[in-house]
Amino acid sequence: MRDDLQAAVAEARVGDRLWLYATYHCNLACVYCLTESSPRIAARRELPAETLLRAAREGRELGFRSVGVTGGEVFMLRDFPETLVELSGILPTIALTNGMLFTERLLARLEPLAELDAALQISLDTADPAHNDRLRGPGNFTAVVDALERLRDRGITVRIATTVEDQTENELADLCQLHRALGISDEDHIVRPVVRRGRADVEGLGVDPEANEILPELTLTADGAFLNPFGPTVRHGRTDLDLLVGRQILPLEVSLSSFLRAVDDLPTGDDVVRNIR
Repeated sequence: MRDDLQAAVAEARVGDRLWLYATYHCNLACVYCLTESSPRIAARRELPAETLLRAAREGRELGFRSVGVTGGEVFMLRDFPETLVELSGILPTIALTNGMLFTERLLARLEPLAELDAALQISLDTADPAHNDRLRGPGNFTAVVDALERLRDRGITVRIATTVEDQTENELADLCQLHRALGISDEDHIVRPVVRRGRADVEGLGVDPEANEILPELTLTADGAFLNPFGPTVRHGRTDLDLLVGRQILPLEVSLSSFLRAVDDLPTGDDVVRNIR
């Protein structure tokens, strides 16, 4: 591990997960999407499989402990199942997905994940199908519940991520009952607010994060390296650059150096609260 990365992780100044934006293309158009992703997005901003794998290999050498892959919808990429298996053989990997594309053929391609340190994090916002689908898209609730069951049947680790906008406490409690019934523990249920960036900002949704509320984690996209995975957002088709730390992403040592310079003056210690993840 690079000494400066090790020190920053030990001080809780940064996280030790490397984030990769595989694509901004998506089969849904969620009302609060950070990247304005949709089926008709003009600029897909894909990172090729070889770039994802190189970043993970270099990340392992530099001292990163895990990889997160997000989008857009990662399974819009034709070869992503095999890429995900390879990534998971390099470092523990979590891939974020909306759960809409899990055909039997795709599930069969993902079966090797059951033997690897890998997880799929699937978005589900409420146990009320109609409310969930208003936020995320028609048919999402049914597809996600079905996917969760079939993935678990194959021994693949799954987590649920809930993005909170206008759900009631009762709705969130019902959602917890649902995921427990599906065999997913509270520890594997991530709950976070809508962050007012990207489409959420355009729609007037969500919260503006307070200073230092989001843990810095090096995030690579086709547009460059960013301070955290909430950074490379898109409004009216243009990428926000306020959290850009550098245009060059590889070699990873270059983007890591830019990233560590950007966090050098951030506070550390127990009084720094990281509420959004």
